[in-house]
Amino acid sequence: MKDYLVVFVTVPKEEEAVKISKTLVEEKIAGCINIIKNVRSIYSWEGKIEDDTEVLMIIKTTSDLFEKLEKRVKSLHSYTVPEIIAIKIKKGSENYLKWLDEVIR
Repeated sequence: MKDYLVVFVTVPKEEEAVKISKTLVEEKIAGCINIIKNVRSIYSWEGKIEDDTEVLMIIKTTSDLFEKLEKRVKSLHSYTVPEIIAIKIKKGSENYLKWLDEVIR
């Protein structure tokens, strides 16, 4: 069975999330991306604690496309070190996963 992933990426603005999302879907690297605005992120960066509002992208893809996805996100992302983390989907709707296979490479 193919390995499916949910990938989380945060960006500073919705416009950037839309640009990255459309590119990934158009290039068939991802099948679907949800964009969630107003995510509060508290993190350490360059020795300081940051408290920012970001936009979260929830990306559905396969493990064999992760490296391509990571490279493409980094090329479009405004952060020096973007968050790009993946979680394996252990189970999912058979129809949804079949659709995902059809819309990505």
